[in-house]
Amino acid sequence: MEIILITGMSGSGKSVALRALEDAGYYCVDNLPPELLLSFIELEQQNHAERVAIAMDVRSATSLPLVPAQLRELNNRGVQVRPLFLDATTETLVRRFSETRRRHPLSSNRPGARGGEAAHDQQRALVDAIELERELLADLREQAHVIDTSVIRSSQLQVHVKSLLSAPMSQLTLVFESFAFKRGVPVDADYVFDVRMLPNPHYDPALRDLTGRDEAVVAFLKQHADVELMFSQIHRFIDHWLAPLARDHRSYVTVAIGCTGGQHRSVYLVERLAAAFSDRWVTLKRHRELDAV
Repeated sequence: MEIILITGMSGSGKSVALRALEDAGYYCVDNLPPELLLSFIELEQQNHAERVAIAMDVRSATSLPLVPAQLRELNNRGVQVRPLFLDATTETLVRRFSETRRRHPLSSNRPGARGGEAAHDQQRALVDAIELERELLADLREQAHVIDTSVIRSSQLQVHVKSLLSAPMSQLTLVFESFAFKRGVPVDADYVFDVRMLPNPHYDPALRDLTGRDEAVVAFLKQHADVELMFSQIHRFIDHWLAPLARDHRSYVTVAIGCTGGQHRSVYLVERLAAAFSDRWVTLKRHRELDAV
């Protein structure tokens, strides 16, 4: 049985991820109380279920600390669960809650909260609730593959979730992601490399509208020694540490490569690194800015 456990920050897109899994043929359960996790999985095993997706959130705050131990228990029983954690920056979450006028699940727990308090105080209360939620979910985040939804659309999130399903659960999966520093560093990255100091094809009018996947840009970047040096040093670093990471039972390692616009240099290096590691490791690649177009 294939089991996906979705957790994450309120407002980060858990319902979108759950819908993507439902579309992929998973039997989905939203807001399952952690106390019922083991018995629910036992029931689905008896029913010979093949694909199950479970969502939990901070509405079960008092019992969430049970989940890490439950996951270890399931692993000891030979039941593999793929934990997925959706995250976003506090600024993004504040904006989403403000736009939808939804109340954060933990906001009512703040002592002295009043409906008539000033807008500034309401925002401060929302930020406090979000930071409290981060603390409560920290252990779950540590054990899961993290997807940063801060600057991606719902359609991109659905693609990311579905792409993870193709990766074997028993092997470490290496995720390479290009991004633009001007839109923020992905919070899901395990390693971040800044390549903004490399020659920029943007300043060549013939290359400006192309991407790091186009042959003309590839040829431009390959002719520069600094680009080759950057590639070899990143490759050597990752290659050295992947085996120890796998021995540490890591399921995913996300390597983010950033340049100014997320269009040329970072895209080129992600494509090249993914190709270099794909013969020995399960690799996925994402281009945050290009995929949003």
